[in-house]
Amino acid sequence: MPTTYEKLIVFKRVRVLIRRVYAVTADFPPSELYGIVSQMRRAAISVLSDIAESQGRLTYGEFRQLLSQARGSLYEVEAQAIAAGDLGFLNHQSLLILRARVRSVAKPLAGFIRWTQERESDGKRKR
Repeated sequence: MPTTYEKLIVFKRVRVLIRRVYAVTADFPPSELYGIVSQMRRAAISVLSDIAESQGRLTYGEFRQLLSQARGSLYEVEAQAIAAGDLGFLNHQSLLILRARVRSVAKPLAGFIRWTQERESDGKRKR
């Protein structure tokens, strides 16, 4: 495992997702600034933050828990994008691109969670 979260593939992909979320939500109606815009942006940032915070934890159980929270926030972004599409704030093509970005994060995140689960079940301490 890399010595810093910044070198993780999943962390790099989340950064791309965040830029995409901010770009598409910039075109949402001003009335949604404190609604779905804020929610989508906060959820995307939470994915990044939880991955970073996980590396500061002392046990693999704590590590895994934060990665699990990151996964929940990731799917929250996807659900909010679907809702934004239903409300006409997001066109179909942008929705497809955003969902593809979510999937590009979900795969390495799932692998990272599996990695922590294996170490947790071995009863090893982090580091």
